[in-house]
Amino acid sequence: MSAGFERFGRVSYTSESKAAEFIRFLEQGRVAATKCRKCGRLYFPPRVDCADCLSSDVEWVPLSGKCRLLTYTTVYFAPTGFESDLPYTLALAECEEGVKVFARVSKEVKEELKIGMELRLSPIRLPDGRLMYEYRKP
Repeated sequence: MSAGFERFGRVSYTSESKAAEFIRFLEQGRVAATKCRKCGRLYFPPRVDCADCLSSDVEWVPLSGKCRLLTYTTVYFAPTGFESDLPYTLALAECEEGVKVFARVSKEVKEELKIGMELRLSPIRLPDGRLMYEYRKP
């Protein structure tokens, strides 16, 4: 039985996981985190268990997508499977909900990057149909 993870990212190494709900959010045009119902901790990437209180009682929470750029870098040497994408830019930004997300930056915005600028975390569909997320202009 497939759990959806084979449809995420550029290269997928796992065909079954607990990522099905995450993929469903991406298909609906939203990026989601998980939140512990016991202690309230928010996680991205999503987790099935809370690292703080060890509870497995988590819920899916859609993120607004509003983020502030903390840092970024351009990759010129890529790992296997990503060589055709070179160069590409990766960024770490903080979402208004407080989680920090590491993601690619769209080509439309990479030349304009400035620490502190607003970005939008957005799901995208790749030409081969796989899903992922990236930073775009707000």
